[in-house]
Amino acid sequence: MKLLFVIDMQNDFIDGVLGSPEAQTIVPKVIEKIKQQKDIIVYTQDTHKKSDYLQTEEGKHLPIPHCLLGEDGWSVKPEIYNANKNQDVDEFVFRKTTFGYPWNINEDFNYENFTLDPRDVTEIEIIGLDTDFCVLANAMTLRAAFPNVPITIDAACCAGSTPEWHEKALDMLEHCHFNVINRKKE
Repeated sequence: MKLLFVIDMQNDFIDGVLGSPEAQTIVPKVIEKIKQQKDIIVYTQDTHKKSDYLQTEEGKHLPIPHCLLGEDGWSVKPEIYNANKNQDVDEFVFRKTTFGYPWNINEDFNYENFTLDPRDVTEIEIIGLDTDFCVLANAMTLRAAFPNVPITIDAACCAGSTPEWHEKALDMLEHCHFNVINRKKE
């Protein structure tokens, strides 16, 4: 079974306070990738509280309130979230308060109505934003949870906080034995 992780494809990261032209460019590719998925799709949502974001460790280093719970910028872009609604594919949303979600196959994969036998997972693919923060962090935590499952990052369906950081993150992911596909190297 293949798991597709769609990392933080939220309004604030696409065309909101932390958006970029690169993030906007990948939206159609992300939608197409989601439409092709036949097994399970897991969406992550960066989630912060307006009341304390600037006091968090992240807020001290990135003092730009974003993905505030319940606000428009927090929502997964509707055309992305609805891309696969007409197919018989299981979809789940995990809210996270920091870059990576602490995937733990003994706990998190029995979360509410999301139950998964890790032995059934044969492949993982990761797409989304930002390559140099949340994609990288989730790739590493997924590697720890699934040490013997091939994990692919589709570079054409990811964007970084800047093009330079996107490339640096892809270098790191390749160095850590992730399969990076659709990468355009100069």
